[in-house]
Amino acid sequence: MRQIRQSLSLSPGARGSRQGLHEITGEVAAWLSAQSLREGLLTLFLRHTSASILIQENADPDVRRDLEAFFRKLVPEDTSLYRHTAEGPDDMPAHIRTVLTQTQLSIPVGGGKLLLGTWQGIYLFENRHSPDARELILHFIGE
Repeated sequence: MRQIRQSLSLSPGARGSRQGLHEITGEVAAWLSAQSLREGLLTLFLRHTSASILIQENADPDVRRDLEAFFRKLVPEDTSLYRHTAEGPDDMPAHIRTVLTQTQLSIPVGGGKLLLGTWQGIYLFENRHSPDARELILHFIGE
């Protein structure tokens, strides 16, 4: 059994510097295909408290729009609701949205490919309007 670990920078410019769901399946799959291991488990860990990663449908863009709208309603950007407002009106809601989602995923790998379902993709859920670059740690264990 071997392990490979690497950091992947997710540039906000490549995602249009906007809040919402941004598919990163291609970036993760490209990194995976360059590795010598073919079978195992890939763990993704996002090193931030105002963004998250998740697996979601990648076929119908209305799913992403509905999820984004739901989270805007569930966790509004209203500074009168929060004590932590020093970093702007989107910061505390971003932390809450991250608590409700996740910062880590584990995905099985077979034949050097992500074993995602037919309609599944990996998404960065950006919860800030003008984020800095995000750092994703990829840890692959297998053979």
